[in-house]
Amino acid sequence: MLEIPLYQVDAFTDQVFKGNPAAVCPLDEWLPDDLLYKIAAENNLSETAFFVPTQQGYHLRWFTPTTEVDLCGHATLATAHVIATQLDRSATEILFESKSGVLKVTCDGGCYTLDFPARPPSVFDAISIVEDAIGVCPQATYKSSKLMAVLDDEASVLGVEPDFDKVAALPGDGLIITSTSRDFDYVARYFGPHCGIPEDPVTGSAHVVCAPYWKDRLGKPKMIAKQISKRGGVLEIEDCGDRILLTGSAALYLKGTIYL
Repeated sequence: MLEIPLYQVDAFTDQVFKGNPAAVCPLDEWLPDDLLYKIAAENNLSETAFFVPTQQGYHLRWFTPTTEVDLCGHATLATAHVIATQLDRSATEILFESKSGVLKVTCDGGCYTLDFPARPPSVFDAISIVEDAIGVCPQATYKSSKLMAVLDDEASVLGVEPDFDKVAALPGDGLIITSTSRDFDYVARYFGPHCGIPEDPVTGSAHVVCAPYWKDRLGKPKMIAKQISKRGGVLEIEDCGDRILLTGSAALYLKGTIYL
C-alpha cells in the first residue's frame, strides 16, 4: 500500500477557516499524472500542490479538481508553510521549479513572500459579454492570462452573482472583477468555473494580473489588497516591474495520510 502525507493549509490568513485552503502532498518521486489528477479530484479543493525534492529545492505542480495549472499563489504559500514548519524548520528561502519558471519564497517569522512573474493586462474589448455573465456593466475590461473587469466600487464587486456557465465560456483563464476600496488599495474576486473553481477564495495568480493595473492607476508600487470572497484574504503586494511580490501568512488545518 502506498502512503502519501497530506496537509491542508489555509493560505493568505493566520486563522483557520479563512483565506484559501490548499492540499499539500510531499512526494519522494513523481507519481503517474492520472493518479495526481485523481488525488486532486478526491481532495476537492481549489488546488492540490504536489512537490518532489531537487538539487536546488523542489519541483512543484498544482492541480484543481479537473486540471493542472501553470501558476498558483495560495498553494505555493501553503507548500512553503508545510516545508518551513513541518519538514525543514531552518528554511528561510525556498526555490520551486514550476511551469512558470523558478519561484522563490522567502520565509520570515510566519510570513511568506512569493516572488512571481508579473502578467500585466492589456485593454480587451469584452464589456458586453462580461456584463452578460455577471449582470453588471464594467468600466473597462482587460486581458492577460486571465480576463479582468474593473467595476465602479467595492459594493458592486461584492454584489456580483455570476452566471457560471457564461463565465466559463469567457476567453482566458477565468474572470477577475476588481475595484478601489475605502479600507484597502483595491479589492478583487476571481471566478474559475472552467477549471472546477466557481469562486476561488484568494488567488495569487489573479493578483499578478490586476496588481500592475492598480499600480499604474494608483501610482503605488506597494499595495494592500483584499479578496472579498466569503472566506476572504489579505495580500501585501509589491510590483517590481517584471516580478510581483505577494506576502501573506498561513495556518495549518490538517495533517493526515493518503492510502492508495
